[in-house]
Amino acid sequence: MRITGNKGEWSEIYAFLRLLADGKLFSADENLSRIENMFFPIIKIIREEITGVLYEYRLNNRNATIMIYFNDEQIMCLPAKSFENEANQLLDKINYDKTRTGAFEIAQTEKFIRNIHVNKLKASSANKSDINIQLHDVNTGFENIVGFSIKSELGSPPTLLNAGQTTNFVYKVKGLKLRYIDEINGIDTRTKLKDRMKAISDFGGQLVFSNMENSMFNENLIMIDSQMPAIVSEMLAGFYSGIASDCIGLTKHVSDKNPLSRSIKFYRYKVKEMLCAIALGMKPATEWDGTDEASGGYIIVKTNGDVLAYHIYNRDAFRDYLLTNTKFEKASTTKHNYGVLYEHDSEVYIKLNLQIRFV
Repeated sequence: MRITGNKGEWSEIYAFLRLLADGKLFSADENLSRIENMFFPIIKIIREEITGVLYEYRLNNRNATIMIYFNDEQIMCLPAKSFENEANQLLDKINYDKTRTGAFEIAQTEKFIRNIHVNKLKASSANKSDINIQLHDVNTGFENIVGFSIKSELGSPPTLLNAGQTTNFVYKVKGLKLRYIDEINGIDTRTKLKDRMKAISDFGGQLVFSNMENSMFNENLIMIDSQMPAIVSEMLAGFYSGIASDCIGLTKHVSDKNPLSRSIKFYRYKVKEMLCAIALGMKPATEWDGTDEASGGYIIVKTNGDVLAYHIYNRDAFRDYLLTNTKFEKASTTKHNYGVLYEHDSEVYIKLNLQIRFV
């Protein structure tokens, strides 16, 4: 079968080729700018497309070559320059048509990567690691193998948290009479969710957070803070009311409402912790023990082709980056069953859905 992928998926192969060509992984600051004096030399990159079948791409800096190993036996050796050339050409192909969406082929890149035993754009993984790299830590001398999640700016902004019924928050609508349910649900404008929220308020209703539809997501958020579900619920209500969509604006909104009688620093810290947890391993419907699945951190492919990382050593910069570069987003109301008033035990309820995307 031919290898096809969207811009984000081809970006993972681009990062793989670029890192092998460069031989080092540079860190980024909170503005996603390269920190020139902060980088990690790469020892090797490991791919496991089929469980238990490992290929290692080891760097030999003495003669600028990439040695490919299978079952700890060298099977190929190629100049690092060939990886650089392929990375440059792949970047040009990805950027060739700015309006292109969906999956497409890149025959030249496919020929090269198949030759080096890469047959999939995305290596198989049960966690959030998209690439596994052995890095040399110049500070400690350690050479640990760590996993990174890869996000790309070359295509459409990727999601940080995908929507699902698992990400629904349930609110009791106090003060709203049952007779208004059908009228409000009948609002079907282009901005129906915002308009329904306004109608709820106009008819005397007030949203009060009740619970989360998925108990596992609730428990995962409580791992960050016992009041994290309440904090996010206030942000969600502000988002669907049209107050703000970006995470900075919504964090200010919840601090202005101040449901926990805390300072803005408290809310900013908790929101950044949540975004970081989601980025590095926490999934709504999977029990989370607080550890990072992407143990190395985050790699971002920039529009100019730079491949930069937020490593565990610059976690503060990563948290700041997430807060300033993410937003809440509306997903399908019918697919995820939210945004509609309903009656239960003579009380009125509504569900609101959480989806977070990079800006």
